[in-house]
Parts: sequence; structure tokens; C-alpha cells
Amino acid sequence: MTTQDLFRIAMHQSAEDIGCSTEDFLSDRNTVVPFQLGSKAKKYYRLPIGCNFISYGNNVVASSTEELFDLVKEYVERFDFYHCFETPNMRWLNRRLEPLGQTVCFMAEYYLPDLQKLTKLPCPYETRLLEKADFEELYVPEWSNALCRDRKHLDVLGVGAYDGAKLIGLSGCSADAEEMWQIGVDVLPEFRKKGIASAITSRLAMEIVERNKVPFYCSAWSNIRSVRNAIKSGFLPAWVEMTVKPSAKADEMNADHE
Repeated sequence: MTTQDLFRIAMHQSAEDIGCSTEDFLSDRNTVVPFQLGSKAKKYYRLPIGCNFISYGNNVVASSTEELFDLVKEYVERFDFYHCFETPNMRWLNRRLEPLGQTVCFMAEYYLPDLQKLTKLPCPYETRLLEKADFEELYVPEWSNALCRDRKHLDVLGVGAYDGAKLIGLSGCSADAEEMWQIGVDVLPEFRKKGIASAITSRLAMEIVERNKVPFYCSAWSNIRSVRNAIKSGFLPAWVEMTVKPSAKADEMNADHE
């Protein structure tokens, strides 16, 4: 596999996720298609979804329900593709979404490895490859980015860093799609800034590639620590997404923090 192969697979998966064609992401024109969650879409997508905007850096491809289609089409025709993900313009969109009971709910940046830069990085602590059977006692808050209790059946592989018998860092991957496994990572606070996160992230990415799967990494654009880890681990920005969902769903998420 080459880095270009990884991008091709990721675009094909994104097309499956929202109901467009792979070629749509290669166009220099913004595109809107009817939303259709494919049967092989990434496992973490949850309906209802009003619209999903995706850009691989050439344009924006938006997949929309019939109710929002004309509004979404007007939005992507009004702004250059990268401006569709900027907050002043999102304000324009949200003002028109809210009377329809919808809101921008999620924004994230996704990364793929640069296979020319992906390499085993040094770790000051012992690292061990972990299999699904090793995760059972690890579904605790300390490892909530590396593992997902709600989808534990998808957690397939991990790399742990150990100080003696103590687990101090964990990268884990979830089989979120047939060909793509998503990496998450946690390091205990007292062991951070020692190169542990990048060492276990890069090793896990290499293990995934050896299994002929595509490792990918997701971060909020504002999570600078996570972004730095992605880049240091040999990843590069690949695509961005912005998802519109019912306002009630966003309110439920906020209620969890009240």
C-alpha cells in the first residue's frame, strides 16, 4: 500500500458513509447529494443526521436530507469550500437550521499516516502489543479515548506502555469500518510529555498497516495536544467533517454536563 492508496480507500469509505461517489471528492466544485447512510458506513454514525459536510481539500461534498437540501445547496454555493467550516459562515447556516429543529453538532479533523514518515518511535518505557482479550479490565475513565465501552466489540488491537507492571499509556483501535481502524490514545497525566503517546500511536499504526487495514486518527481542531501527537506519530491531515443533527440531540449532550 502507498499513502495514495490510503487516501483512495478513505474517500471510498466516506462515499459509503454519506451516499456520494468517490469521484465527488476529487472535483473542484462543491456538490450536494441526497443523504444515504450506506450499509458499510463507519459504525459510529448514528441517525438521525440532517446533513454531513466532508472535504478532502478539493471541495466540499454535502449529503443532505430532503428537508434541508435546498438550504444546504445554497450554503455550499455561497461560500468557498473551506469557508463552509468557518464559524461566521456557520452562523449563517445555523440561523436557518434552528427554525427547522436542526443545528451544527459535530466538527472534526481526520488524519491518515504518511507511509514515508511512519516509523517506530522510541519509548522510554516498555511497550506491549495487546489483543481484544487484554482489554476486559481496561474499560475505565483513564482509557476512554483508547477504548470505547459502548462499542467494545469493535476494539480489536492496542499497544500499552508500562512502568513495571503499571499501565501508563494505551493506544487502541476500533474496527469502525471494514477496511479502516480508528486509533485513540491516552497517557496518564504524570507520564505525559515524555514521547509515550507518539511511540504507542505510531507502533499501533504500523501494526494496523501490517494487517492490511487503514489506520485513521480523529481530533477536534482545537485539541492541540492531540493534533501534535498525530503529526509526530507520522500522520497528516486528510479530511474534515461537519455534521448537522436535530437540536434536541445536541441539547441532550449538553445536559450530560450540567
